Amino acid sequence: MAESAAQPVTPDLPVTFRPTRTRVVLLGVGIAMFATITAIALLLENLGPGERASFVFTAVLLSSVLVLLSRPKVVADETGVTVVNLTTTRRLEWAQILRVNLRPGDPWVFLDLSDGTSLPALGIQPGIARQQAIGDARALRALAETRGTGAHDH
Repeated sequence: MAESAAQPVTPDLPVTFRPTRTRVVLLGVGIAMFATITAIALLLENLGPGERASFVFTAVLLSSVLVLLSRPKVVADETGVTVVNLTTTRRLEWAQILRVNLRPGDPWVFLDLSDGTSLPALGIQPGIARQQAIGDARALRALAETRGTGAHDH
């Protein structure tokens, strides 16, 4: 009986899981860095136009890396899950997800798939928001269990 009380409630769909605090920090630092480097480029009087442009280009490049790092998310809807990692996006049907894993020490959630592979889902990571990541992993696990291959056993 206590086990059923501990079962996570499946969230309403569609739902997006993402490391919100990490995203806010990365985007905040990116904006501050871009503004600072650009201001320095404009305030230094002895720089030529090419040098100013190279400062701004460097600011754009560094900020773009931080935007890329803030991209990961996991979107679950009625038909499956979309995993958006740094440079890739993969769409999965619920039946393809056998297990959702977030073990102690894991940097993010891993999805065990029906083809025998494991897919990292960087959108759920315990970094600076451990409790949120654990709750998100439990919610995604509950969704996978009720909608995936395990749903046919009930």
